[in-house]
Amino acid sequence: MNKFIKIEIITISPEEGEVMIAELSENDFYAFEQNENVLFAYIKEEDFNEEKLRTLLPENLDYKYSVIEDRNWNKEWESQLQPVTISDFVSIRASFHEPVKNVEHEIVITPKMSFGTGHHATTFLMVELMQKINFKNKIVLDFGTGTGILAILAEKLGAASVFAIDYDEWSINNALENIEANQCKNIFLEKRNNIIGLPCVDIILANINLNVLAENAKNLSMLLQSQSLLIVSGFLSKDEEATISAFIENGFVKKEMVQKADWLALLFEKQ
Repeated sequence: MNKFIKIEIITISPEEGEVMIAELSENDFYAFEQNENVLFAYIKEEDFNEEKLRTLLPENLDYKYSVIEDRNWNKEWESQLQPVTISDFVSIRASFHEPVKNVEHEIVITPKMSFGTGHHATTFLMVELMQKINFKNKIVLDFGTGTGILAILAEKLGAASVFAIDYDEWSINNALENIEANQCKNIFLEKRNNIIGLPCVDIILANINLNVLAENAKNLSMLLQSQSLLIVSGFLSKDEEATISAFIENGFVKKEMVQKADWLALLFEKQ
């Protein structure tokens, strides 16, 4: 059974927590719970380096950590999970929840403590922007698919086909579970760590982090024709200018921005 490290960062404000999530998510941490004054962060045991963690945390922040088993901590987290509803557009729930009424689309997932359950602001923001664009008969790339939620929603919105890629085997397995649970037929899931060689698409969804977005801005541009669309998230408001600049330099124009707490999502159009 896989083992994980649970970090508990004590006496941290919500604003500090948002910044820490961004920092830790770029350093192999991939699941978070944020309460009023405590942030819980999770990382695979083999990826944990306590010395590195100390360099990421401000000196005034205390923390403690424990080793936990995959099944035990995931079950504990599941028991506290609640459905996420984004206006009357979509609900995201686990199979053990009752169906959510009065929404256009419902996505059922097997929650596995990762980004993409809808509880993290970036997933919420990506979905919010997806509501604003037309997916009918479009070819879509979900770059860094995670749990597969955005790919699943793209198909539900009428996409002709969706390429969903991720570098992490654990995410691929979870995405496959969720794709099957939602009876999707047009999602092509692949484990890979780059987008080089992929076919051109009409819409790209990329909920990753600033470093990966900036490194791939040119390659993302090459996969899109004029007037095609790109939605990105996974970065904080302080990185707004750097993110916009990276894509403007590669032939994009900003069409819209949405914000939740300190997190942003941007909609670009390829020129």
